[in-house]
Amino acid sequence: MKSLLPRLCALAAVLFAGLASASAADSKLQVAMMPKAKGNAYFLSCKAGADKAAKELGVTLLFDGPTDSNAAKQNEIVENWITLGVDVIAVAAENKEGISTALRKAQKQGIKVITYDADSMPDSRSFFVNQATPQGIGYGLMDEAARLVNEEGEFAIITATLTAANQREWQKYIEERLKAKYPKMKLVAVRPSDDLKDKAQSEATALMSANPNLKLIMAICTPGVPGAAEAVKQAGKTGKVKVIGLGLPNENKRYVHEGVTDSVVLWNTESLGYLSIYASVALAKGELKPGATSIKAGTLGTFEIKGDNILLGKPFVFNKANIDQFNF
Repeated sequence: MKSLLPRLCALAAVLFAGLASASAADSKLQVAMMPKAKGNAYFLSCKAGADKAAKELGVTLLFDGPTDSNAAKQNEIVENWITLGVDVIAVAAENKEGISTALRKAQKQGIKVITYDADSMPDSRSFFVNQATPQGIGYGLMDEAARLVNEEGEFAIITATLTAANQREWQKYIEERLKAKYPKMKLVAVRPSDDLKDKAQSEATALMSANPNLKLIMAICTPGVPGAAEAVKQAGKTGKVKVIGLGLPNENKRYVHEGVTDSVVLWNTESLGYLSIYASVALAKGELKPGATSIKAGTLGTFEIKGDNILLGKPFVFNKANIDQFNF
């Protein structure tokens, strides 16, 4: 019996070591990715790119967020991820200040944090995956609007919410460009749509009713562009009230070909999701550190880093001549 006991102990040790080794092999890096609203087509497109990157990198992707633009719900989900002990969190912040306390808590627990699409406070994350600079977006939209109305007349903005951090930044640069270059143009109203197409449509209808001289509606959230276009179409004002904005090609092709929407400005949203996951994993593995000037992201190639901003690239204008070439 005495001779059997050491052998049983040795066998148990071997089995335990084998189980531990298998457990380590089976464990995958967990990346938790949060959109502003998980049903929004923009963020579903981001998720498609994120899924592709996660598969290439062999990591587990958790994708969750509010059903609508809800800053408090974002905080709740971050708290759940902290409890779960994920490795890295990538979040599109609905409220810049509101999300930052929860993200700082995650960092204190050893969880890496990046933001994408819409930033939090800089001390609550390591890097921001920036789809385009706020100045580039704001100036680009304002220049396109001015071209369409021959640099004079009234226009209005439809946004997602009045507290959305990235849209507030874009609006700041839109107004800066307006003041500096287009003195004969006037911004008459800014209306929130709660990131919903139907709400954007009703807001656009109300804007046209309240402002009979309105020449253009600029939507700076993706559901806002088709919503505004449908309002203009139903009002019989196609060509009289121009529509432009930040939107997805697939949601706007019909309106562009019908001449209701003149152009849609955006970036490749799948690439944004893809790059965000590559940055998240590189950060979690210690391969992406402060001071880095570039990052390699799989099949998309190398991207520039300026400070703590990873830059996807310049915004792109989709119009009747090129919009059918894109499928997202």
